[in-house]
Amino acid sequence: MNKPIQVLVVDDSAVVRQVLGGLLEAADGLEVMGAVADPLLAMERMKQRWPDVIVLDVEMPRMDGITFLRKLMAERPTPVVICSTLTDKGARTTLDALSAGAVAIVTKPKLGLKQFLSDSADDLVATVRAAARANLRRTAPPSAPPKLNADAVLPPSAQRAMSQTTERVVAIGTSTGGTQALEVVLTALPQVCAGLVIVQHMPEKFTAAFAARLDSLCAIEVKEAEHNDRVLPGRALIAPGGKHMLLRRSGAQYVVDVIDGPLVNRHRPSVDVLFRSAARACGANALGIVMTGMGDDGAAGLLEMRQAGARTMAQDEASCVVYGMPKEAVRRGGVERSLPLEALATEIERHGRQF
Repeated sequence: MNKPIQVLVVDDSAVVRQVLGGLLEAADGLEVMGAVADPLLAMERMKQRWPDVIVLDVEMPRMDGITFLRKLMAERPTPVVICSTLTDKGARTTLDALSAGAVAIVTKPKLGLKQFLSDSADDLVATVRAAARANLRRTAPPSAPPKLNADAVLPPSAQRAMSQTTERVVAIGTSTGGTQALEVVLTALPQVCAGLVIVQHMPEKFTAAFAARLDSLCAIEVKEAEHNDRVLPGRALIAPGGKHMLLRRSGAQYVVDVIDGPLVNRHRPSVDVLFRSAARACGANALGIVMTGMGDDGAAGLLEMRQAGARTMAQDEASCVVYGMPKEAVRRGGVERSLPLEALATEIERHGRQF
């Protein structure tokens, strides 16, 4: 039998420690080696046994989670899942943690915590399992009720996009590990490049802070998308958490629709929804890229983009934190080329020059 994944929970809330610890301990293949109130206690526990994954709060007394994370990554890199409250302040702090090397986010509300965490148990367990295998062997999504595909938001269409325009669009989809990967790609882009539309699987409230952080680092403009925003050269639009984002042609321009809708592939926003809309609206004027992430969201949509004449690419296995989404896109035949993370910005630049 495989050894269970050893998980250490670090959170100053006794309720969180109790509920998270119980949910993780009840899952097959996971074992909670400890649940402690702060990083100093965690370091004492880790002298005895080292965890495979740490579930870490960010706002704690004695030592905050960011300081602990940076110390950890400098001395002995270990998969860390951030457990953060759904607040604007918490979102900014959590993004700092992701930038420092955390793998993923688990959100927790200030009210109704026990019920929320219980309802989110499958996602929590899947995230911890994926973190344990980051850059090693990949994990499959947990069993769950049947998932909806992009038909639930945008039905298939036989209508093809205009064959040639002067506008170029890049559609990107990513999940686990994507916050760091997107920073690598977007900061390497020049001020003038093709317009980008991006789905990063991320909870509500986090995407605005994420976009603002990238905007402060990049030569291009990065913003959380709003309904009817125009896709412009040198601009990247990030789909808001909790909403789907679709591309639409309006005259000679491309704009985005930001809409409600059901979960697609258990996500909202969904990469498949964005990619299908890009296939319909842009055709050969688009470049589709699927990057690091768990599961298969984006695989079907990328194939539709390729069939509509778009160029399609995937981040290669060696540079992915989790090679789930790109692997499935390759398996289904939607990927024209797989490239290292550092090569993607060059391809985006090249796509924008092909008028």
